[in-house]
Amino acid sequence: MRRSLFVACLLMTIGTVGHAACETGLAERMHAKLHAGRALDHERAVCQPWRGVNGRVIVVLPLPRPSSVPGFTQFDLDVLVVQQADNGNSERAAVVSRLFEPEALREYDVRISAIKVDTTRYMLAGDARAFGLRVLRQGTSRERPYSNETLSLYIPQGPKLAKVIDGLEVVLERGEWDANCAGSFETVRGNLSVARSTSQGYADLLLRQSRSETVSSAQGEACVTQERAATFNTQTLRYDGTVYRAARGSTPD
Repeated sequence: MRRSLFVACLLMTIGTVGHAACETGLAERMHAKLHAGRALDHERAVCQPWRGVNGRVIVVLPLPRPSSVPGFTQFDLDVLVVQQADNGNSERAAVVSRLFEPEALREYDVRISAIKVDTTRYMLAGDARAFGLRVLRQGTSRERPYSNETLSLYIPQGPKLAKVIDGLEVVLERGEWDANCAGSFETVRGNLSVARSTSQGYADLLLRQSRSETVSSAQGEACVTQERAATFNTQTLRYDGTVYRAARGSTPD
């Protein structure tokens, strides 16, 4: 039963996230304008207003690359900050900041289940507000269930987007079991927040993580699960003038 609940929770997490497709067709219009000769993965395309930034919309265009390997797909990502017209006419929307990322994502034995925008108020400096892009992945093995979520942060710098964090893992759920009872499962969850200290003109970031583990074994006719004590730690990420890097060591909470 423990295994069934674990798998069900993974599926529910993915199901509730969904994908932020642009109902106004803005993502499709940006695709036609910028990549008319390429396919767009409509299922994972994202179009979301940048909360707190008037008239700005974040658009993400996943562009699959041709592959001769069955089941293997690579995606280029075009990440855009778009200014909507005052009258709301998406035909007149203009790209104000952009970053094209070749071969940014890949699928093989782990599927990309969703791409979503994180519009948490990441104020890194008085004139620098970042937004996040979260990528959720889901494994395909029943005996080795796996899912994770990574976070990247982008800062508009004029017509360009600077990627200051690339694929920071903030959620990890994985395990291995015999499809009957015996096995172990690990869950790691992280939360990124802005610190008061600064480095190279940008605020430091704090990554707070928790790690928990369960172990199950057959005892007679019963399947007994033991939960081990969770551990907690905090790590500081500092800006080096180009990207954020983890400071040495971490602090147990």
